Parts: sequence; C-alpha cells; structure tokens
Amino acid sequence: MKKEIIAGTALAGLGIAAFALATRNKPLKTVGHVELEKYLGKWYEIAKFPQSFENGCTNVTAEYSLRDDGKISVVNSCTKDGQPKTTEGIASIDDKESNAKLEVQFQWPFSGKYWIIALAPDYSYAVVGHPNRKYLWILNRKPIMDTMTYNHLVLVAASRGFDIRKLVKTVQTEVSENAFSIPNGHS
Repeated sequence: MKKEIIAGTALAGLGIAAFALATRNKPLKTVGHVELEKYLGKWYEIAKFPQSFENGCTNVTAEYSLRDDGKISVVNSCTKDGQPKTTEGIASIDDKESNAKLEVQFQWPFSGKYWIIALAPDYSYAVVGHPNRKYLWILNRKPIMDTMTYNHLVLVAASRGFDIRKLVKTVQTEVSENAFSIPNGHS
C-alpha cells in the first residue's frame, strides 16, 4: 500500500511538471481585476523562487501604499544576518483595466514586471509572477499559511507554467494566531 501511495505521488508530481512545461510558452494569465485599495498594505512572503537579491533573508515582507502621483510605493523588508534590511521602490500600473500588471523599479534604470496571477476574494493571499516565469512569490496577509491554501496556490502556479520544483519556503519567525505551519515539501 505504501509503495502505491509513493508511486501515485511521484506520478502526480511528474504530471504537474509536464503540465507546467506545456503551458510555459503560453502568455501568462493574470487575475481579472485587482482593487488597489484592498491590495495595499503589508504582505508576508510565504514562498518564492530564490533570487540573489534575497539571499540570506528571513521574515520577508512587502508593504504597498498609494502615492500622491497615483503610483505605488513599495517597501520590501527582511532580516539578514540578524539585522533589518529595507529596499524601497516604485510601482506603476501597466494595465489600468485589470490593475493586475505592474512594473516595479527599485534601482534606476532597472525595473521588473509584477503580475498578480492569483488573489483571494478577501485579499488574504496572492501569487505574483513575471511573464518570463523566472520570478514567483506566494504572499499572505499573515506570516504563515495553512497547508491546503499553500498547496492550492502551488498548483495554480504550476497551471500557469511555473516550474514549482524551484519554489522555496521563506522562514517567517513571527507567529500569527489561527495559522498553521507548512510542512516540508509541497504536498
């Protein structure tokens, strides 16, 4: 029985990876509409594709606020080597119909695409990616996320063509009430 479960899990994983590869060349689908006022505020990074600019970071958060010029102020924070680290940027909306496609700039002249590909109806979680599928973040309003929601969002990312084998959970040492920790692995 145990061998059948392991074999079934392995086959399911291969199926998800094959599906992700098949959808990788399709245009990245975003959510239909984002109400910016609801999206603003503090988000905790639950998982991500590792990037050099986040090496050694724990307790990663992003905070968004509306500027007077209509752009969005972005403040990314983390703990690195026991010290707080903050990076500030500016986001502009690329698709004003959906508000789901943004361009974020932390250091001129470099900017990156920030596309919202999944969003809870109550804005409690989000999945953000880049259309080249080399960047991916799972975000939550609390520092930890329940396992069912996390697994659902991993499947959403796979269905959008992201190689979820690259996904790494972010260490969040702040604990929130009524939240569950995510066990090792994606299932």
